[in-house]
Amino acid sequence: MKQIYLDNQSNTKIDERVFNAMKPYFFESYGNPQSIYSLGSISKDAVEKARKETAGLIGVNPNEIIFTSCATESNNLAVKGIAQAYKSSGKHIIVSAIEHFSVLNPVKRLEQEGFEITYLPVDSQGFIKEEELQKALRNDTVLVSIQHANPEIGTIQNIKKLAEIVKKGSKAVFHTDAVASCGKIYVNAADLGVDALTIAGSVMYGPKGAAALYLKKGVKIVPILEGGVQENSKRAGTENVPAIAGFGEACRIAKEEMAKTADDMTRLSNILIAELPKKIEYIYLNGAPQGENRLPGNVNFSIEFVEGEALFLMLDAKGIMAASGSACANKNLKISHVLSAMNVDVAIGQGSILFTLSKYNTKEEIDYVLEVFPDIVKRLREMSPLYSHFVKTGERMKAGPRTDYDEHEHTEEDNY
Repeated sequence: MKQIYLDNQSNTKIDERVFNAMKPYFFESYGNPQSIYSLGSISKDAVEKARKETAGLIGVNPNEIIFTSCATESNNLAVKGIAQAYKSSGKHIIVSAIEHFSVLNPVKRLEQEGFEITYLPVDSQGFIKEEELQKALRNDTVLVSIQHANPEIGTIQNIKKLAEIVKKGSKAVFHTDAVASCGKIYVNAADLGVDALTIAGSVMYGPKGAAALYLKKGVKIVPILEGGVQENSKRAGTENVPAIAGFGEACRIAKEEMAKTADDMTRLSNILIAELPKKIEYIYLNGAPQGENRLPGNVNFSIEFVEGEALFLMLDAKGIMAASGSACANKNLKISHVLSAMNVDVAIGQGSILFTLSKYNTKEEIDYVLEVFPDIVKRLREMSPLYSHFVKTGERMKAGPRTDYDEHEHTEEDNY
């Protein structure tokens, strides 16, 4: 059976060059980077080389890079660490309603500690409304965190403009989660005007267990891990040298090959976006239209009269691995918090499916998806009472937008 992996926003296959860059630090140069003997010095050099490569990808100084274990840790460090560092100036935080849970859940924790949180709404394509951000800013706003691109719907925010609004209207620190975008499209922290930025290796052909937080020089932060002096005393813990070395190599490769990789992924994803609606009725693209405001390789459709988990499982039976935009909790189907924030009807949103492509996908694989997917939808609709009702009466059984999402429900974003 074919094995076609189209869940690359969850995790990517590691580049062989990245793996080769990691191997020496498992068996040969295995010293602790904090040790002053030769093996330690070799490991330290590897970490600093990776720091330069990581900084080079996003256009910052190496001493502004803090290595962490994953994007979730980087986001927690940014949100909790910056909020705590500036709480004497205010306790108001602004985030978007479609942030990853590694931002949303930390701000909920901070809310329990006396901070006030404003959740910015998004429009039907997932864009932040600039006037809403302007209106939300206050004298006591200390942190604004808005995702650069959403991994579920592919919408790329105009972070540069949003950062300008924040800087003009407040003294708040601006953080952006760029995990979904960095390595896929050009991301330059200085050009964007942000103070902090999260990136990770696992979704850019690098290893799991390596990520980073860019923190602009002069921005204060309180460590969330206390211990030794690693990472300039901002993130304690023994460095994962093989993973960091691999992360640095992944950043180097991404910088050199990003344009071609993005073109290839866009070409293939555009085929899915163009052809699936020709083969399937009542199908709706979620997120920004094709073009510069959508991540390369991101295809998210809601298919009416079917359910996302069933789509996901039947695709898997055909060897196609994708992600469902719905979640099953206590046998009650739910749509993701992202689609809910966009006011997607529950009856439609629960039939969402996400394909995310990589540089390893081929035209033949996309053709295979186009061949089998319409038949899967047809089979599921034949079993659907909603579709049967629609065929008989021409009437849709509607449900309103969902607002009570479970902070712990599973979506493809959970792999941070």
